[in-house]
Amino acid sequence: MLCFIVNEHSRSGKGAKIWKEAEAVLKKKNIAYESYVTQYEGHAFSLAHDICECGADDIQLVVVGGDGTANEVINGMTHFEKVRFGVIPTGSGNDLARGLGITGTPTEVIGHILNCREDYVMDLGQVSWNGCEKPRLFAISAGAGLDALVCKKALKSKVKDALNKLHLGKLTYLFLTVQSLFTMQTTDAGAFFDGKGQKNHKKMIFAAAMNFRAEGGGVPMAPGADAQDGKLSVCMAWGIPKWRTFLCLPLLVTANHLRIRGFEVTNCKEYDLKLKTPMVLHADGEYCADVTRVEFRCLEKKLWLLHEQKGD
Repeated sequence: MLCFIVNEHSRSGKGAKIWKEAEAVLKKKNIAYESYVTQYEGHAFSLAHDICECGADDIQLVVVGGDGTANEVINGMTHFEKVRFGVIPTGSGNDLARGLGITGTPTEVIGHILNCREDYVMDLGQVSWNGCEKPRLFAISAGAGLDALVCKKALKSKVKDALNKLHLGKLTYLFLTVQSLFTMQTTDAGAFFDGKGQKNHKKMIFAAAMNFRAEGGGVPMAPGADAQDGKLSVCMAWGIPKWRTFLCLPLLVTANHLRIRGFEVTNCKEYDLKLKTPMVLHADGEYCADVTRVEFRCLEKKLWLLHEQKGD
């Protein structure tokens, strides 16, 4: 059973054009499929849930959309052992596709999906926070602080829409990072890695639990992260003056930030975070809440894929 969940409005409407190209391949090859176009925020979640609950034993579920749509679908999925997941990227950041090594035209990507014969399974992350009704899954990253604030602003950014039309959507995150850095409030944090004793971090700027190495349109927060190692790579920045952090941004973008005191990455299965004052929390770039307590978990070998193993 081959199903597509399509966000035609991704990348300021480019999603519809990309789906049209992919769909032409399906029709030319006379491949049976079902397609569902999202109509509102949260629709991809309910569509994925209904598809997974249909009773089929072998479901191939492909997202035509960006990282936000993919996150909705993953959170709506049930019976993970019966589902193989694929993505045709149409967003502005496309960090999931980058992490999976997905490149090429829509025609090439759909061809790879249809011809995939490998069994490739990846980890997922899970994040919960004070007051949440249900933990949220994430494929790329989840975090609190600066990166989450940038993601929250990007969701409603007119700058993002304008840059998408110029095929420069990735610059949205850089622009908003610089803008947000000097206006955000840092906070003191207590961190627990794999249940061990508390580590104190003064004036925390951000904490990002990474499943893949990059977020925010390709920023390599955790250069050594591996979505198949059963661990999250937690990148933190704390105790650094904002002006110095600004000067370090080129090092962050080029994966050279870990040589700077105040930046660190810790690999772990579980990560608990206590904040003195609330910070914005995101999962795969989607706003979750303003929080003071967060729990991150790695769900090992959770998601089966319709993509050959490559990675960035």
